[in-house]
Amino acid sequence: MRYTNVRMKLLVLYRQNSELARRVEGFVRDLQTQHGLDSHSLKVLDYDSRDGSAMASLYDAMEQPAIIVTNDDGSYVKHWQGADLPLLSEVAGYVFQY
Repeated sequence: MRYTNVRMKLLVLYRQNSELARRVEGFVRDLQTQHGLDSHSLKVLDYDSRDGSAMASLYDAMEQPAIIVTNDDGSYVKHWQGADLPLLSEVAGYVFQY
């Protein structure tokens, strides 16, 4: 199912060489294919990179992986962090206007 009225942005922070990397990458791939997220609405960063570290600090993401929903202007809306990833439909509910 694809939605065209994207209202929010999604930021995914994770360590690319961690034991959770495969699960997170699969989660991101599923978001892209099932919900049609593109590079405007979805940004994926390495938690340990300069940009990833800055975003983690900005949104107070203390654990990884971290999935952060923001308004288009970058203001915080919702986040999930840690090994228990949210349901795809839960994330899509925040990202899209139905």
